[in-house]
Amino acid sequence: MSVSVLGIDIAKQKFDVALLVDGKTKHKSCKNSVEGFEMLKLWLEKQGTQKVHACLEATGNYGEDLASYLHEAGHMVSIVNPARIKGFGQSELIRTKTDKIDAALIARFCMAMNPEPWIPPAPEIRSLRALVRRVDSLVDMRSQEKNRISTAHESVIALIREHIAYLDKEIEKIRRQIADLIDQNPDLKQKKDLLDSIPGLGKATIPHLLAELNDLEKFRHVREVVAFIGLAPKETLSGSSIKGKPRLCKIGHARLRKALYMPALVSIQCNPVMIAFYNRLKDKGKNGKVIVCAIMRKLVHVIFGVLKSGKKYDPDYKPAFT
Repeated sequence: MSVSVLGIDIAKQKFDVALLVDGKTKHKSCKNSVEGFEMLKLWLEKQGTQKVHACLEATGNYGEDLASYLHEAGHMVSIVNPARIKGFGQSELIRTKTDKIDAALIARFCMAMNPEPWIPPAPEIRSLRALVRRVDSLVDMRSQEKNRISTAHESVIALIREHIAYLDKEIEKIRRQIADLIDQNPDLKQKKDLLDSIPGLGKATIPHLLAELNDLEKFRHVREVVAFIGLAPKETLSGSSIKGKPRLCKIGHARLRKALYMPALVSIQCNPVMIAFYNRLKDKGKNGKVIVCAIMRKLVHVIFGVLKSGKKYDPDYKPAFT
């Protein structure tokens, strides 16, 4: 059975699709809802298409329901980094941007690059991820409210403090839900206990790692995890005249980078291995940002090793990397 290619440009309210069939492109626009998913299914059947390789950009929660629906219907689904689509579009010198054109671009990218299939996360991971991200939103909201107090008029200060107290309660309530969800799932609880053995990882960070880094099986080497998170160094070298400073390649998982920042700072206070590593880098004249990024990368190595091996962190273990 031949597999057709379906490019999907996803948005909050709707999605546009482009179906490549026999060198021709057919378009359809549907609501981003269960009703729209069913409409897409009927439209594909009308086109005589039994199975598609659907491709869409990673855009947070907007496309995950549609991706899950298509996967459950037996279609192959790929969710790719938007930067890859953008680069592919630049290679075609595309100057016009509309939802219809973007859907066709994604379809051509899928046909040319054949991106790897997406495996939907387990229901408990989706729940955990939603709860963790909700806590993040509330914490950001609380920080904004706290910053407003210093410049707010006295008539609203009491209201702001009341809202902060409400946010405190909501954050604590959701964190209890997160803890219960992890403790009630044997696999998540085992991974939590493993991560809890690593100095520097606290109760706030571990749920982020479990929610956002749940599919370690797809990574064959820790370098792939480092690149996935966006912690790999980026060099700029060309000929003899262009030599830029190495920088952090931020094409990756921003939530995980954010989650690992504070543990890196804590690690250089409480973990002898990280303290020694910090001192070696400092003696070499590395600046603070470079050192923190290196500590974050080393933490990823430790996390990868602990979860892959199923063994708790051993402070006496001497890894080959530095």
